[in-house]
Amino acid sequence: MKQSTRNLWLQTITGAMIIILLFWQAQRGRIVELDSGFRMTMGTFARVLVAASDKQAAEASVEAAFATFDRIEAMMSDYDPNSQLCEVNRRAFFEPAAVDAELFEVLSAAAEYSRLSDGAFDITVGPVVQLWREARQTGNTPDPEAIEQARAKVGSRHLLLDDENRTVRFAVEGMLLDVGGIAKGYAIDKAVEAMQQAGAIGGMVDIGGDLACFGRAVGNQPHWFIGLQDPDDEQTYLLRLRLDNRAAATSGDYRRFVIVNDRKYSHIVNPAAAETAERLSSVTVIAPSAMQADALATAVSVLGPEKGLALIETIDQVEAILIPAERPKQLLKTSGAAAYVVD
Repeated sequence: MKQSTRNLWLQTITGAMIIILLFWQAQRGRIVELDSGFRMTMGTFARVLVAASDKQAAEASVEAAFATFDRIEAMMSDYDPNSQLCEVNRRAFFEPAAVDAELFEVLSAAAEYSRLSDGAFDITVGPVVQLWREARQTGNTPDPEAIEQARAKVGSRHLLLDDENRTVRFAVEGMLLDVGGIAKGYAIDKAVEAMQQAGAIGGMVDIGGDLACFGRAVGNQPHWFIGLQDPDDEQTYLLRLRLDNRAAATSGDYRRFVIVNDRKYSHIVNPAAAETAERLSSVTVIAPSAMQADALATAVSVLGPEKGLALIETIDQVEAILIPAERPKQLLKTSGAAAYVVD
């Protein structure tokens, strides 16, 4: 009797453990997906999609991403006079300006991309960018003499970075840093890190069309699929890209531009010529990191199709898809870009 009772209890406990185990496995396999919707940050719209094991982790991941955007914008905005970047612009000619590790990381990376692109990407282009911002306000193109004066203040060789002391110096008075071509990408990469730390097992981070995808895709999709927009029709996608654990950045005159005297000028400025870059309607760069994709998309926009494609072909794990400004429309791709295109 005692033995039978003992066996019955063992069977009951074993059955209960199996039920608990099956329930735990079912819960473990249930993924919570969350869409942040669009929110304003860094002068544009941002959106975060996340997959997590529970609602709390999903919500925490979204908020971690947007907190990252806010922190980096507060540090690197050249519109906010209280930002650390604006403080550098005010002080760095007169004395070494100490900066936080994140800003120094971006400045150091920018200097490397400037070297890699032979100056096509250059964050010291700030004086020229300011002229074109004024042109947008006044409706008149910049005065040639003012452009020449601005050009004299541009050049990464004039940007002096001290790694040991983490300080910035300007060799030329009147220099201005503009990290608009790299800061969004950096913010995306940091947001991905923050989301993973908050418990995300997959996600997409998008700021103004620059984005990164990682881990498990949402919507029961086997991969992260991203549409490449037609620069002539924002409602049409030319092709789909598969971006698993990859980043992509798209630059082009159809996204942001200035109208002066009834003519459209790209927001991307050629540092050497102090003119807007207008040979390419759209440049999409696919890379391991969003910061790399962001900076290189700007560089290729300045270099144009031939030199731009040649540059990307020299960089491992980076591909590009270009749409020249001339019509009829055509797609130009680097040799490995087809691997990301969905048939």
